[in-house]
Amino acid sequence: MPAPVHVFAYALSSNQAWAGYKGHQNPDFFPKLALGQSPEILWIGCADSRCPETTILGLQPGDVFVHRNVANIVSPTDINTSAVIEYSVVHLKVKHVVLCGHSSCGGAAAALSDARVGGVLDTWLTPLKAVRNAHREELAALGDKARAVRIAELNVEAGVQVLMANPNVQDAIAERGLQVHGVFFDIGSGRVRDMGLGTGKAGQKAAASTNGNVDVVRGKHAMLVFRNGTDGAAMQAR
Repeated sequence: MPAPVHVFAYALSSNQAWAGYKGHQNPDFFPKLALGQSPEILWIGCADSRCPETTILGLQPGDVFVHRNVANIVSPTDINTSAVIEYSVVHLKVKHVVLCGHSSCGGAAAALSDARVGGVLDTWLTPLKAVRNAHREELAALGDKARAVRIAELNVEAGVQVLMANPNVQDAIAERGLQVHGVFFDIGSGRVRDMGLGTGKAGQKAAASTNGNVDVVRGKHAMLVFRNGTDGAAMQAR
């Protein structure tokens, strides 16, 4: 019988292979990365292992500044989230703040249940429980699968409202055209859907872009194109 694979040892070995491949592919990649960062996107997402932002966006290390937590909750009283927003918006001067919810979210499922999870998780999920209570009739009219998706969408809407009320975000929108987006990642298809929230919402002033009608975030092997208005984003390989 073959010896069982040690997951952590395999991960370290895989890192060595990845670093070797990247270094061979582009010898300047890691030395340039070590000089500093200038990401154009702040991504706020769920800690779910199936939602790795840089991978699903087709971008590379250095392209995305990241904050992830259980159920991608944005609370104005959470100093961790607030610190990430302040650093990325004020100091790194990202051009886009993206809040991403996703399908099959365990936090969303827990918020729909009246049972307690236990420990600090019940406290953490309180804002999501409040979203459920505020939309109880709408959610009750849906089937189980649709209900789980809808509460995750409503959670993104609530989080974008918190982001839009953040003083640092408000200043950056007014002073340099920061864009705020709410998106939804469907794990079953691998697709990210722009929900048309934040600065892209109908009635909001379109943010200034670096190229007239579009803002381009260039990665190493692809570029993510944000279009002003409600047309969302598209990825172009190169």
